[in-house]
Amino acid sequence: MPLPSVFDSKTTEETFHRLEKLNYMSKPLWGKMSAAQMLAHLNVTYDLAYGKIQSNPSFFTKLMLKLFVKGIVTNEKPYTKNSRTGPDFIITDDRDFEKEKSLFIDYVKKTESLGVQHFEGKESSSFGVMTSKEWSTQFYKHIDHHFRQFGV
Repeated sequence: MPLPSVFDSKTTEETFHRLEKLNYMSKPLWGKMSAAQMLAHLNVTYDLAYGKIQSNPSFFTKLMLKLFVKGIVTNEKPYTKNSRTGPDFIITDDRDFEKEKSLFIDYVKKTESLGVQHFEGKESSSFGVMTSKEWSTQFYKHIDHHFRQFGV
């Protein structure tokens, strides 16, 4: 069964409903991140997608990511608990929950607003050209994984 589309307002509404169940004191069911760190971690995906931060993997690294990681990130199978993450996504410092939450909300709204056409054929610095479905799956699957990590 296909994952919900991040370009659909109903998915945005569901995401925000789940988000409202989180607060700065929320504890993970697994892993070490705080709720604020988790939101900052999710925001890295958007920071990369929107060029706020750059990731310039070497040719070899990008080839390996395309061959071995892209399929995992863009398929509909949920991530396993304590899955490995890339170095850009590791958040170890303290973060402000409300600031990260606000940024996350803005990114989710922006992604829905830009829509399918904006993401169709858009290049990922790690995976190369992706379809809008791959972008949507990547975003949704990552959010869902970490929301489940925090029981929401």
